[in-house]
Amino acid sequence: MSKIARFISAGVILCIGAIPVAQAAYLSKEHIRSDRFASPRRIIALANRGDAHAQAILGFMYEHGRSVPQSYDVAVDWYLQSAERGDPTGQYLLGLMYDKGFGVTRNVVLAYMWLNLAAAHTPLHQRENILRLREAVASKMTLAQLYLAQQLAVDFVPSRP
Repeated sequence: MSKIARFISAGVILCIGAIPVAQAAYLSKEHIRSDRFASPRRIIALANRGDAHAQAILGFMYEHGRSVPQSYDVAVDWYLQSAERGDPTGQYLLGLMYDKGFGVTRNVVLAYMWLNLAAAHTPLHQRENILRLREAVASKMTLAQLYLAQQLAVDFVPSRP
């Protein structure tokens, strides 16, 4: 396992309240274990070149202060870039930020929309946890808000780098 995979896995274990176990497994899967994510410097370079998954990982690093200064605002910027490109990790983490109001104004409509999109594009074995979170957000919404969030998700078209 590479240094960054161990580093992020350890960070995820420490932050287990912030990220469900399934997400921890997702963050430590193929992209982080591969050699292309060998160092934080490499993640930053890939994120700056438009790699959507690297952007999600870099957002996670900023959210939790891992090898970079902790900043919810910067984390949200990276998550948004990742999410808009269609990366389910970025969509999931951005949805959590909107639900909690970290780095953004709390917005259950946008939280639901991003969690809905993440659930639609996440591997089946991890989808259940995201669906549970999405339904927890839905329980805080009016029917009008729920309809709007669903419509926003239907209308979403990922951007190209």
